[in-house]
Amino acid sequence: MARDRSQREDYATPLKRLLIAVTCLCLLVIFIVWRIDSPRVERFRAQVVDAVVPNMEWAMVPVTGAINLVRDFQSYQRLSEQNQELRSELRQMQAWKEAALQLEQENARLLDLNNVRLDPRLTYITGVVMADSGSPFRQSVLLNVGSRDGVRDGWAAMDGIGLVGRISGTGRNTARVILLTDAASSVPATIQPSGQSALIAGDNSAAPVIDFLENPDKLRPGDRVITSGDGDVFPAGLLIGQVASDPSGRLRVRLSADYERLEFLRVLRHHGTEGIYSPGGLVAPPPGAPLPRPRPENLGADNG
Repeated sequence: MARDRSQREDYATPLKRLLIAVTCLCLLVIFIVWRIDSPRVERFRAQVVDAVVPNMEWAMVPVTGAINLVRDFQSYQRLSEQNQELRSELRQMQAWKEAALQLEQENARLLDLNNVRLDPRLTYITGVVMADSGSPFRQSVLLNVGSRDGVRDGWAAMDGIGLVGRISGTGRNTARVILLTDAASSVPATIQPSGQSALIAGDNSAAPVIDFLENPDKLRPGDRVITSGDGDVFPAGLLIGQVASDPSGRLRVRLSADYERLEFLRVLRHHGTEGIYSPGGLVAPPPGAPLPRPRPENLGADNG
């Protein structure tokens, strides 16, 4: 038995070597044939491919299935990660929604406690931006609303978030808006929370300059800049942007309006604020009540 086993091992070793040698030789021949650049060899390769590849589809089925399985697993993994991110964002949105509801309720309570009366005349009309100036020396856009819609010069234009500019020139069907970035634009503003008054002046750059500040040291980056209503140009309280500083240290305004996507603008109908020119104008009489007559002694005192 030991002798038969040794004889089989003696025959098996040369057969293995011969099989390895034949396999290597076949692979070498295939490599050489596939590297030859000749029309005849090319036709031969095409015939071999046509004869062998269609019959080897059964062998490619497991490989294709394995590749598809790996791709599906990677896709499911990406979907799982995206699902986790969406859940996290949904939790954040729910928290923001709750905070917004609380702020809305608080704002309603404060308005009720203070008996705030909003100006019913401050309405708006929405216009579509038709074209811009396209010039680095004049920053303006053209709207498809005009005098037929009651638009007047000087009215404020907003993009829904922040102030964009003012109406400067109206036609029957169009109106031009001078942007806050234009060099001809100057807007009186108030900076919160310091309450300082300033002038927001455009200089044809993306961030207008803050001028005529009483105490610049009280400002901090991120402070809100709103219209003050001085000069009876704009209504008070319109958001302009936030305080920022350029590399040279000069204070500027990072505008809240998205100037890259000016598609629709709201033109605010502002008919001006009622002026008070005498102390008696501070307290108005009830509707229908006669105006108080001055006393004779007061008239005599005034004449004397």
